[in-house]
Amino acid sequence: MFNRAVSRLSRKRPPSEINDSEGHPSSSHQSLKGTSKWASSLENLLEDPEGVKRFREFLKKEFSEENVLFWLACEEFKKTQGKKQMQEKAKEIYMTFLSSKASSQVNVEGQSRLSETILETPHPLMFQKLQDQIFNLMKYDSYSRFLKSDIFLNHKKSEEQEENSPDAQTAAKRASRIYNT
Repeated sequence: MFNRAVSRLSRKRPPSEINDSEGHPSSSHQSLKGTSKWASSLENLLEDPEGVKRFREFLKKEFSEENVLFWLACEEFKKTQGKKQMQEKAKEIYMTFLSSKASSQVNVEGQSRLSETILETPHPLMFQKLQDQIFNLMKYDSYSRFLKSDIFLNHKKSEEQEENSPDAQTAAKRASRIYNT
C-alpha cells in the first residue's frame, strides 16, 4: 500500500512543471518578472530588453550611457563570426569607445586600454577585461542609483498597477480555479 502511494506521488508533476493553457509555467515558484527581476541583479537587468532601455534612459540623464552601450557592443562582438567582420566590429568598438578621440569614450584604467595594433588580430574575448571593468563600474555605481531612480520606481509602480488591474485579477482567478480543482 505504501509503495503504491509513493509511486502515485512520484508520478505527479511538481508545480514548476504545470503550465497554463498557453504553455507558460503557472506555479507559485514562477520566475521573477520585470522590475523585480531587474532589482535582483544587474545581470538580469541586462538580459531584459525593456530593462536595458530603462537603464539606458537613466544613464543618459547621468551622462554615462556610453558604459552600457560599450558593454552591449562587447556582448554583440563576442557573437561575431569571420575574421573580416570581427576586424570591422573591433575597430568600430575601439573608435567609438576606447580611442583617445572616441565619440563616446568609456572610463577604463589607462594600462587596460588596447592599442590599435591588436585590432588586426581580433578574437571574441579581446575586450573582456575592459568590459568587466565597465560592468563593475555600472554594478557598484550607477545600478544602485538606478534602483532608486524615478525611472525605475515609476516603471515598477505602473507594473504593479497592471498586475492589480481587474483583467489581471480575473485571469488569476481563472487560473486558480483550473489548477485547484
